[in-house]
Amino acid sequence: MKVLVALKRVVDPYVKIRVRADGSGVETSNVKMGTNPFDEIAIEEAVRLKEQGLVSSTTVVAIGHVASLENLRAALALGIDTALFVPCDEMLQPLAVARILQQLVARESAQLVIMGKQAIDDDNNQTGQMLAALLSWPQCTFASEVKIVEEGASVEVTREIDGGFEVILASLPAVITTDLRLNTPRYASLPNIMRAKQKPLATVTLEELAVNIQTGFKVLSIAAPKARKAGVMVDSVDDLLDKLKNEAKVIG
Repeated sequence: MKVLVALKRVVDPYVKIRVRADGSGVETSNVKMGTNPFDEIAIEEAVRLKEQGLVSSTTVVAIGHVASLENLRAALALGIDTALFVPCDEMLQPLAVARILQQLVARESAQLVIMGKQAIDDDNNQTGQMLAALLSWPQCTFASEVKIVEEGASVEVTREIDGGFEVILASLPAVITTDLRLNTPRYASLPNIMRAKQKPLATVTLEELAVNIQTGFKVLSIAAPKARKAGVMVDSVDDLLDKLKNEAKVIG
């Protein structure tokens, strides 16, 4: 069974986000970048499944700026077998990304797709679900535990829900999106970093995939949220109710 893992290059989660002066997007020049944290968890899970002998090969794919090659090489150093890079300088919407991944799944004959539940830059949480719909595959979102069962015919996924856990049994092929508690990503060892240089890393163009990346909407502008006003300490519940009623106007 082949596994396809998707990653996205995003601004490092510990960097303070700044919006460009023209409102066209988030400033990324001279900003520390890294792999989306949820995608790092997806990479780790794919490597673990390979180490357990449950899958035959793993492939990681990145779509975007050429700088994403750095993230792909890092994924190879963590244990992924091969990598694919789809160059694109446009800001892609989730549906466009799902269409590209759909073609790559067919190209690679993958039976399982593992990806982060969302990217921390836009927090859309849509691509995995859209990909499953395009492929007509079962989807298991927000996975906190993954088990391949029934001799590789199905996958058992535990997901956290309000008030407890939900266990889903889905037939393969399927799409899984990862949550934070699924695993703890490893660090790449020096020998694996050296071996990663010899692993296959291919480039596939949008023209080769014949994918329409146009979607029905576009982002007109991006703005930073307004600064929050300082809080006010009150002496009693009556003072609090008075402010909620007469200043905040949240109660009648």
